[in-house]
Amino acid sequence: MKLKELFKKNHKHVWDKYYPKGQEKITVPNLSIYEYLKQSAKDHMEVNAINYFGKKITFTKFINEIETCAKSLKSIGIREGDVVTICMANTPEAIISFYAINKIGAIANMLHPLSAEEEIKRSLVSTKSVMLIIIDLSYERIKNIIDETNVYKVVVTSASSSMPSLYKLSYNITQGRKIETPKKSEFYMYWKEFISKGCNYNGKTLIKTTKDQAAVILHSGGTTGTPKNILLNNGNVNSIACQGRIVFPDMDESDSILGILPLFHCFGLVVCIHATLTYGVTSILIPKFDAKRYDKLITKYHPTLLAGVPTLYEAMLNNKHFQNIDLSNVKYVISGGDSLSEAKNKEVNEFLKKHNCNHTVLQGYGMTETSGPISIGSFGSDRLGSVGIPLPSNEVKIIDIQTHKEVKSGVIGEICVTGPTVMVGYLNNQKETNDILEKDKKGKIWVHTGDLGYMNEDGVIFYVQRLKRMLIVSGYNVYPSHIEEVILSHKAVASCGVIGIPHPYKVEVPKAFIALKEGYKPSLKLKKEIKDLCKQNLAAYMIPKEFEYRASLPKTIIGKVNYRQLEKE
Repeated sequence: MKLKELFKKNHKHVWDKYYPKGQEKITVPNLSIYEYLKQSAKDHMEVNAINYFGKKITFTKFINEIETCAKSLKSIGIREGDVVTICMANTPEAIISFYAINKIGAIANMLHPLSAEEEIKRSLVSTKSVMLIIIDLSYERIKNIIDETNVYKVVVTSASSSMPSLYKLSYNITQGRKIETPKKSEFYMYWKEFISKGCNYNGKTLIKTTKDQAAVILHSGGTTGTPKNILLNNGNVNSIACQGRIVFPDMDESDSILGILPLFHCFGLVVCIHATLTYGVTSILIPKFDAKRYDKLITKYHPTLLAGVPTLYEAMLNNKHFQNIDLSNVKYVISGGDSLSEAKNKEVNEFLKKHNCNHTVLQGYGMTETSGPISIGSFGSDRLGSVGIPLPSNEVKIIDIQTHKEVKSGVIGEICVTGPTVMVGYLNNQKETNDILEKDKKGKIWVHTGDLGYMNEDGVIFYVQRLKRMLIVSGYNVYPSHIEEVILSHKAVASCGVIGIPHPYKVEVPKAFIALKEGYKPSLKLKKEIKDLCKQNLAAYMIPKEFEYRASLPKTIIGKVNYRQLEKE
């Protein structure tokens, strides 16, 4: 029997060979998110679950505080299936609220605390939220619109609520006193009073739910770029934790992670908070991240797990204070949320090696509609510039954009995925749900990601770019990400964004926006170097028609280059 035939006989998918035998699939527990956390925590109850400015909360205390919060929710009338919106920074109260809402069978709607008034109003109305838990700095954004929603109770807390005394005093003097807050009333309640109500509630709090029950609402642009409410169930979120146990086998209660990524973002909530907590990892919560102080966080807390979006690693590379920092204790370095260019990937790996880290960055790929990661460079599949192999129980195929037929390895097409992490759908939006989800003849639900990529013969996936970003120049397909990759390979370039601009007969042509690293200026010599670099590495029709240099490029809330903003400008 030939080797290929023998492989096919013993493996369902080509990428299975990377996984240890028997670990190509997961079994999703029929539990709520809260129950899975509690079950996972039973072996490390005295380990710290949270570290907040040095104030440590063990898993025992964490579980007890979730129970008290659950009682408080029940005492003010929150029922199974109700939607409660959390509009918070990364604080203990936000995480406790998330699990407590899940424990009583309600649904948590995770919202950016700095969202605009109309965004908050739209979210509260479209999700039919009945309660809002906010950080005090969000009050000015909700005070004028809250009466136009179904919300009957607002609980207000502060970033300082769980801080140690000296930190709390310092925060209240420097920042807290400047924040407008509501007067206490029947409608507005502060966290301390809210929690005290739970102490007098004697009814049961745990509502037994299944893995298929709706649990959390997150947000994305969906297939059209308009805001969508993405509904995930218990099984979706717990599946990511189960997959992580296989791809990160060395994570345990001796580890800690910097909770930098926000709770309203899928990567932050599902991967960096829920999954890691189920392994007994301590979450070091950072309510407001300052990239310029990243070195201080590393030296103060010595985290063993680093996880972030590409801009975090750019900040690390550009931070001169990192010069003497030792990273030898770091076990895993994970990048997600956006693609890390091949040049930047290599640069980060060299940086890690220089700082005594024995690991390279593992790049992942995913989307909120799949509860976070679809693939990651685990078990040696981390080819430079790739996003690894499908996570256990996930299946990925690359299809032709026009025919929807699966293409051969190495051919660029749309990335599609099926597996236990696929969302329930867009809340109250069946049309958009039908546009992105497709059931095949075997009953599998496939997500059309709207992303372009290809898979090599070994099943390793390479992300190219968003399908919507593809340009048609004189009839040729042009991928802005490829142009960006070339420009980013120049030592002076910090970030780059390429968009299409109208052209009288080519329809559209590329335009490059470039931000340089500190210490470099857009001189005639440097501009020529970058243009020559493009001429050497790109076909003539791919070379940007225009180059615009800026001090910085607009970014999205998670640090991606904001291409829509560039297009508007």
